[in-house]
Amino acid sequence: MKRTSIISVNFNQPEVTIDFLKSIKLHANLSALEVIIVDNGSREDHQAGFLAEYPDLIYIRSEQNLGFAGGNNLGIRKASGDYLLLLNNDTEITAGLIETLTAELDNNPEIGLISPLLLYYDAPEVIQYAGFTEMNYLTCRNSVIGGMELNKGQYDGQSRETGFCHGAAMMCRTADLQTVGMMEEQFFLYYEELDWCEKFKRAGKKIWFTGNATVYHKESMSVGKESMIKTYFMTRNRILFIRRNTGLLNTILFCIYYIGLACPKQILIYLKKGRNDLVKWVYRGIGWNFSHSKDSTELGFKI
Repeated sequence: MKRTSIISVNFNQPEVTIDFLKSIKLHANLSALEVIIVDNGSREDHQAGFLAEYPDLIYIRSEQNLGFAGGNNLGIRKASGDYLLLLNNDTEITAGLIETLTAELDNNPEIGLISPLLLYYDAPEVIQYAGFTEMNYLTCRNSVIGGMELNKGQYDGQSRETGFCHGAAMMCRTADLQTVGMMEEQFFLYYEELDWCEKFKRAGKKIWFTGNATVYHKESMSVGKESMIKTYFMTRNRILFIRRNTGLLNTILFCIYYIGLACPKQILIYLKKGRNDLVKWVYRGIGWNFSHSKDSTELGFKI
């Protein structure tokens, strides 16, 4: 019997992670499963609490916060399953999720990464994700498919190629990582799953969405609160994503657009909101890319 390794990263959210483990116990075939939790720089060691809920859990503690990619990569290195299912710890799974995703991979060898339908946990009738459109590499913009639509079953039965997977829930074959490699840890936060999708594409694999499986995500439907961390990494990594995944000409054209138009517009928005404290993090995000003209594993930010 083939096994699936579920990998999730916890950062100071033990209660949320325990609810996540409960949903796995309720909805998954545990005999064909291993569950790995990476405690990623949390202030406290949560091993005892997690093991009390899920005794067969593989618990990994990192004293340092390695970011989304680094935390997941720790779990991937420990995993022994034939499939890897990366799930945010603020998700809850549904019955048949793993069987549906693995069947899609088994039935179509061209699929590299696959994500299910994502619904908001606090508003389960509302869709968060049913795929992504392709990226406009000149502006580094794309759109979510199905976002904020009422779920009326319009994506049931769909199994199709999509622009990108969603980092909250995505599965791949372990064997494919020998060719593709793991997520790039230099992103630390934001854009790492999009970059991973690009790596799968370059390896000749397709990015896939299925509406035949569902995950509930506890992310808020409202726009996330602006912070210096978010501002810095969103700015920094948008440029880094383009540098890594397009050619020199496209990178130059994107930078003209982004640094000359998009960033000044964002700065004006911050100033109108009275968030002058965020302006310097836009400049620092841009500056990191000039001070790291070659890809680097340095983060450029103290967490």
